[in-house]
Amino acid sequence: MHTPLRLSLLATAALLAACGGGNDSPPRGSIAAPTESTQSFTTTSFSAQVNASAATAPILQVAGAPTCGVDVQRIRYNTVGGSGESTTASAALMVPTGTAAACTGARPIVLYAHGTTADRNYNLASFAPTNAAYGEALLVAAMYAAQGFVVVAPNYAGYDSSALNYHPYLNANQQSSDMVDALAAARSVLASGRDNGKLFITGYSQGGYVAMATHRAMQAAGQTVTASAPLSAPSAISLLVDYNFSGAPALGSTVFTPLLSTSWQRQFGNVYSNITDVYEAPYAATIENLLPSTQSIAALVAANQFPATQALYAANAQPPLAVPALAPFGFYGPNNLIKSSFLASAAADIAAQGCPGNAFPATAGSLSTTTPLACAPTNGFRRAAVANDLRNWLPTRPMLMCGGANDPTVNFLSTRATAGYFSARGATAASLTVLDLEAAATGPTDPYAAAKAGFAQAVAATAAGPGGTTSVVTSYHGGLVPPFCNAAARGFFQGVIAAGI
Repeated sequence: MHTPLRLSLLATAALLAACGGGNDSPPRGSIAAPTESTQSFTTTSFSAQVNASAATAPILQVAGAPTCGVDVQRIRYNTVGGSGESTTASAALMVPTGTAAACTGARPIVLYAHGTTADRNYNLASFAPTNAAYGEALLVAAMYAAQGFVVVAPNYAGYDSSALNYHPYLNANQQSSDMVDALAAARSVLASGRDNGKLFITGYSQGGYVAMATHRAMQAAGQTVTASAPLSAPSAISLLVDYNFSGAPALGSTVFTPLLSTSWQRQFGNVYSNITDVYEAPYAATIENLLPSTQSIAALVAANQFPATQALYAANAQPPLAVPALAPFGFYGPNNLIKSSFLASAAADIAAQGCPGNAFPATAGSLSTTTPLACAPTNGFRRAAVANDLRNWLPTRPMLMCGGANDPTVNFLSTRATAGYFSARGATAASLTVLDLEAAATGPTDPYAAAKAGFAQAVAATAAGPGGTTSVVTSYHGGLVPPFCNAAARGFFQGVIAAGI
């Protein structure tokens, strides 16, 4: 744990960072390089762009036909890294255009946070089909900008043109600072009269976590948030980490774990004493600075820097896999990434220092406690997860939480546990909406009936395809849920506007 002296130093560093750092540090949220215009769409050309590919054409079926054209710019701004160091990052600024009333004059802003990626070149301001961010960029533009919202979508520190050589993954303080800085930079270049003062914050997966952390940070700072919609958010990150160490890893854990360990080691400095305490050879030699990468995961596997089988733990590691349906996806096997000794130490720490909100399996009490984080882990990884868990505040503005109950990547228990904590703290049904896309419609007045029905149809169509139910599992989090949760978020935001809340 941090000593009082270290806490004092961290507080001083945070204060300096909030003020723009030392004398030589540029102000946070200021423009770091000339803004670039990257794309300009009319409604017709945008529809053509989306419909040009069978993979992206379904976006408009969910988002609807574009009402507005979209101008896209890439802004580069000054922000901070995971240790409070000055750095830069970039973001997409998407501005609706056209003559329709929904596209002109002062518009609400959607501050959007993207999901996890191992690709360092991820850039939401690029609409090139070869760009890894292409699908998400089209979805965000179609769902929000083409329907009259100004969109600010950071690429995050450590991606695209950022000067940072790592990514502060699920570091709540840094990622919320990054978002706030991107918003400030975007507002400084947005044409006068285009911002009507209403701010909606959303994001998917990692971005759902970032959106919630940003809402928390802005609320604490007294800054305006109209409403937020964290989607498939790993907000109860210590629950997810404990499940990872308890025999229920998430699909994608071989990517998530290195991103987390590097980020949290930079944040706290004591997640591990030596990288070899956590990772097997030969991965330990390069894993600390491996992700995000300009190389594909396949190239990293070929270079023996990533496990070819995607195995997280050794075949004989304890505790055993507790989710048999996910066994074919290779959590346990040869060429594993994480040392069994580290898994054993983490599991022992969970047994000795269990967090009330992280019961495995979950209980009604663990999902609704007001003290989910009343624990004192000794394992550095778990300690960092508790510090970055978002079950420690209460939103005062409307919030929608959306996801799917069968998500193999971000366990829906994260949403349930976070929402349960908020409710136990006093959040009302009017201020907190939880949407499970797997749930049946509640009746003819269910505002999310269309999203649920569309999701069910998409799942059925995927299951009927060549990959069957396996394709449903592999595409559930990254492909099936995002458009319907984003559609729900847009409807939620429009409802907040209409109600004048």
